[in-house]
Formats: sequence, C-alpha cells, structure tokens
Amino acid sequence: MLRRLDLTSAPDTDLRRVLPRAAVDVHSAVAAVTPVIEAIQARGYAAAREATLRFDGVDVPEPRVPAAELTAALAALDPAVRAALAESIRRAQIVHEAQRRSGNDVQVVPGGTVSERWIPVGRVGLYVPGGLAVYPSSVVMNVVPAQVAGVGSIAVFSPAQKEFGGLPHPTILAACELLGVREVYAVGGAQAVGLAAYGDDELGIAPVDVITGPGNVYVAAAKRLVRGIVGIDAEAGPTEIAVLADATADPVHVAADLISQAEHDTLAASVLVTDSLELAEAVEAEVVRQVGLTKHIERVTAALSGPQSATVIVRDMEQGLAVVDAYAAEHLEVITADARALAERVRNAGCIFVGPHAPVSLGDYCAGSNHVLPTGCTARHASGLSVQSFIKGVHLVEYTAEALAEVAPHVIALSAAEDLPAHGAAVVVRLTGV
Repeated sequence: MLRRLDLTSAPDTDLRRVLPRAAVDVHSAVAAVTPVIEAIQARGYAAAREATLRFDGVDVPEPRVPAAELTAALAALDPAVRAALAESIRRAQIVHEAQRRSGNDVQVVPGGTVSERWIPVGRVGLYVPGGLAVYPSSVVMNVVPAQVAGVGSIAVFSPAQKEFGGLPHPTILAACELLGVREVYAVGGAQAVGLAAYGDDELGIAPVDVITGPGNVYVAAAKRLVRGIVGIDAEAGPTEIAVLADATADPVHVAADLISQAEHDTLAASVLVTDSLELAEAVEAEVVRQVGLTKHIERVTAALSGPQSATVIVRDMEQGLAVVDAYAAEHLEVITADARALAERVRNAGCIFVGPHAPVSLGDYCAGSNHVLPTGCTARHASGLSVQSFIKGVHLVEYTAEALAEVAPHVIALSAAEDLPAHGAAVVVRLTGV
C-alpha cells in the first residue's frame, strides 16, 4: 500500500524534488472562486447565500446562528464530549497564556526612547471546516489564542449542514457556546472567507481584520484573494504526517499514526522516514492489517496509496534529519532511541511530537499545543497558529529636542543620499524654526 522510496544513495541537494507531496492546484481554484468573492464584495450576504445554495445544496436566509441554538446544542452535547472539550480548552489556555508578550521601553540615547507595544487586532473571523469530518477541536484551536490575545470581537464561520436544518454541526455550535463565542455564521467554503473579509452592512456583519482556520483548496484560494484586505494565517493544504523512526520504534504505533492522518482526506500525506528496513517492512505489514480494521477504509487506502505518501529509506539518522527538514512536515513524530536530542535538531516542522507516547492525535485534541499548522513545505518559513497570530507590534518613538539635535546630522546626510531633501528639512525646521 505504501510505496517505497530509497534515498540511501541520493544526494541531499535533491531532496525537495524527490520527496512525496500532494498535488494541490490553488491557482486553478482561484479562478473558480474569484467570481464568488467579487460578488460578495459587491452584494454582501445575498451573494454568499447564492453560493451556499449552489455548492452546499442548502438555502440559509439568515446566516447568524440564533443564541438559543447555541445554548441548545451545548445542553444536548454528550457529557463525555463536553468534558473532553473542556479539558482541551483548559490545556490550550495554559499553553497559549504562556505566549503572551509584554511591551518594552528601550532608551536608545539619553532623551531618545523607542517603546514596543503589542496590540490585539480588533476583530477576527475564525473558519471551522465541515467536509468529511466534524471539527469542534478546530473551534478550540482558533478561539483560544484569539481570546488569550485579547481580541474583542470574534466571529466563527462554519458550513451550513442540510441535515441540521441549515445550521453548522451541533457539536461545532456547542464548542462555540462552551467558549463564550455567540457570533456564529452558517456559512462555509470560499463564501465564508468573502463574507468575513467584506461583511454585510445591512445584516450588521462587520468585516474582520484577520481570518484564520484550515479548509479545502477553495478556502485556501479565497484566502489568497482577500489577503491584503485582511490578514490570513496561511493557505492550508492537505494534512501531513512524517514519522522519523529507527529500529527501536514500535511498528504497531507507527502504522496507527500514519493511518490516523490518512483518515482526514484522500489527499492526506503519511510519510515514514527510517534507516531500518526491518521497521519499514513491519510498518508496511501493520498498515495493511490496521487499514482493514478502520472505519474509513476507502479514504485511508486512497491517501496511503497516493503519490503523497511513502516509506522513505535513509542511510542513517543524519540523512533522516536532512530528509525531514527538506520535507518540512505539518506534523513530525520523532520515535528514536534519542528522540529528544534529534527533535531539538529539526529546523522545519509545524509541530514536533517527541518519543513513543506523543502521537499526533494527542496534539490534535489535548496536548495543549495548537493544531492549526503550516502545510505544503511552508513550515520552512511559517509557524502554527498562536497568540502572535492575533497581535501586532507597534513602536512608540519619543525624542527630546536635544536628542533630535544630536542625531540630526545623520538624518540630513541620509536624506540627501536618498535624494529626499524634504526628509532632512522636516528635522531642520525643528532645530531652526525655518
């Protein structure tokens, strides 16, 4: 089922080209969703409603979920699920509280100070997907860092579900209520991104400053189109797991972890990187056995058999590190004899799960870390969702007349070098009055 890729004789310089990756054509999706976004910009929710009827097969005259529906959803929630969500929220709050930033005041010279202040954005739109699965955990992962950051206005967007009378899935609604988020819209897909970005004055839907949350390729394309109008966290692609393992790893555990990501989507990527042929063979056999026991057999089989998934054989753990750095996985598990030491040497990964008792599914729900992570090799330069996603740094510059006079010759010299004499004049007039 998993194809085998032997890199033992491959030069490290070619790694990015040969490693497995899902083919996702966001560019083509942009062409498909551009008319939707443009229509929402021009006509607001009326255009989003038309798109929801066309794409989701449900007509939603009023997009905002009534408060009573949120209350009822939480009241009807399975107590075990409610307890699990509460614990997920508690642990996420602990981790994200530690991400808070405090301002600082730096005296550059006597009389010259630059202060930095961290200010939360005013309003955010948090997208919670609906597709093949239900993701109340994504409500937690989006809302908690925004709340900890101090965002004053939070709106959640999630697809309308025909089977629930045009409302989002009740578990999504329950999670919103549990977190105290009362502004929830039954809108999904590209139209949710457009509505969040442009709002609707008639319905009182204010445009947001930042949009976060994972979604399909059309959501990613819509984010690309509105980027600049609003901030975005990332253009999320299919989910990924890479497992860096040696002969000490348990093949039953590794196979289970590869399958756990594969059940997300047929484009999900599951990659094992190992220097042990024995482990590779044992994992491949376990994958075949365990797939037959899982619920979503067709979806899992398609993902594991696709070009985005593979067993990668490396010479040793040094090459293994080079491979996982080149791959830059959304989720990376390090299951080796010296897991912590190797994990600390990894440069590129959205989140690293260290040792045999930290599976990705722990991070999906209750580790305390955030599961909204960079995909498609973007972990080379991007980070997962955090409090920092919802705050902005602003400098306050204060100089006395004496401090300005002391530095004035340098400002004047640089303004002349750039042929911008009015810049220098703005300083001179303060010193001379003319």
